[in-house]
Amino acid sequence: MTPQPGSPGDVLALISAGSATTRSDLVRLTGLARSTISQRVDALIESGLIEEIESGESTGGRPPRQLRLHTEVHAFAGVDLGATHCRVALMDMSGEVLAECEDPVQVVDGPETVLAHVDQRLDLLLGQAGRPRSALRAIGIGVPGPVEFATGRPNNPPIMPGWNEYPIPEYFAGCEVLVDNDVNAMALGEHRNAFPGTRHLLFVKVGTGIGCGIVAEGRLHRGAQGSAGDIGHIRVSGHEDAGCRCGNSACLEAVAGGAALARRLTDLGVPAESGADVVALVQGGNTQALRLVREAGRLIGEVLASLVNFFNPEVIVIGGVLSRVHEHLLAGVRETVYRRSLPLATHHLSIVPSRTGINAAALGAGSLAIEHYLSPDNINRIVNA
Repeated sequence: MTPQPGSPGDVLALISAGSATTRSDLVRLTGLARSTISQRVDALIESGLIEEIESGESTGGRPPRQLRLHTEVHAFAGVDLGATHCRVALMDMSGEVLAECEDPVQVVDGPETVLAHVDQRLDLLLGQAGRPRSALRAIGIGVPGPVEFATGRPNNPPIMPGWNEYPIPEYFAGCEVLVDNDVNAMALGEHRNAFPGTRHLLFVKVGTGIGCGIVAEGRLHRGAQGSAGDIGHIRVSGHEDAGCRCGNSACLEAVAGGAALARRLTDLGVPAESGADVVALVQGGNTQALRLVREAGRLIGEVLASLVNFFNPEVIVIGGVLSRVHEHLLAGVRETVYRRSLPLATHHLSIVPSRTGINAAALGAGSLAIEHYLSPDNINRIVNA
């Protein structure tokens, strides 16, 4: 149900955005009576969501009292689960990171083992931040595979055997859990922390596979079932002999992903097992690796050129392991995108490497949790309860 204008959730949204810092601000912005605003503010204070403090500034008479989020009594977690790593960031209600950690894990060990590790790390970080487990309000988790966002269940993730349809949110008791594809989490983390004023953004992860997170009008676009942005399985002409893990051939990730480049280098007599190995070879000056990365950039650019014409983003951000050699990868991407896209669509387009780097998914997952918790509908439920 859409909240009425001036509901407690709407009032908190104004305070959270920094648009209102006093009761007078809220009266002016909402048009509601001062008595109504006082009721809303008092209810939010009673629920522990905001606090009212002396500003310390006065031009004569009583100093105005300032409203702010009560960040000290709430905690949120952003979890980045990769094929071989687990990164956890503990955040307060404003999005500030309180504590963080990263550990090697093997996602193929299965959900029970991996999620038990996450649970232990949450307790560790809460202890470091001096907050009890009861302070943890919501957890956001990014996983390396397709997810049905409404249920938080992975859907046939190719690199997560044993996770299909596993009810991840049900593992954690006492708080809400939101699960999304890792590239969506990366897109949200990059947008909120590096490009908050950008309305239309594409985040392209180039790692073992290739995926794309879409931010439209400042919000994540997931599509009807949560599979929007799966550009790694768009067909690339001229590569019909490249088989893909999805069962088709000539998919973009089967010819330009990190695993595909590693296989091609190995066939050329340059041993490589992963995208990280490809990066190391490029950084070491291997000309064959450099050539393949530049070629991969051009192939990715072919797909992105169509997306630029269709979606008209302001910014394309390149992340993932291969972005560590972005000067070579982006050269190929830019070459093709600017040549194949319409001039109007590229007039103000920026194609840049990720600014949040390895922290993108954990920050984005944390933002997912915080924004869900602070949504007007959820705040109204909390206050009414």
